Amino acid sequence: MKITAIVILLNLLIPCRGFAEPPMEPPPNSSERGTRLYSDSEVETLIDEISQAALEAIEQAAGEAAKAAVLASLEREAEALREAQRWRIEAEIRQEAIKATKKAGTKNAVITGLICFLGGLAVGIGGTLAIRN
Repeated sequence: MKITAIVILLNLLIPCRGFAEPPMEPPPNSSERGTRLYSDSEVETLIDEISQAALEAIEQAAGEAAKAAVLASLEREAEALREAQRWRIEAEIRQEAIKATKKAGTKNAVITGLICFLGGLAVGIGGTLAIRN
């Protein structure tokens, strides 16, 4: 009904000529044209219907724009959360690597200390035996 009212009002307000083929018969004289005159109440009714349809379309467009804004905000938030998750995983990997390096360093220090102790013990015992003989 609303679309029909819009089309009727547009047909009344905007004269539209076709750009296709010209008509086969000559156009009628203005005195021969049957024009319908609309009453003020009919015009007001059509204007009210068109205004109501326009308001509904504006409200719908505003709702769609709000939905799009919320979705864009959610997408940005999701991207930020993915980035934070990636940073957290990288930090955990680095912490594990640091722990592994510390563990390997401690192990290497113990082995080096043990080798030095045994080497010093061997040199000490060998030197003592060499001096006694």
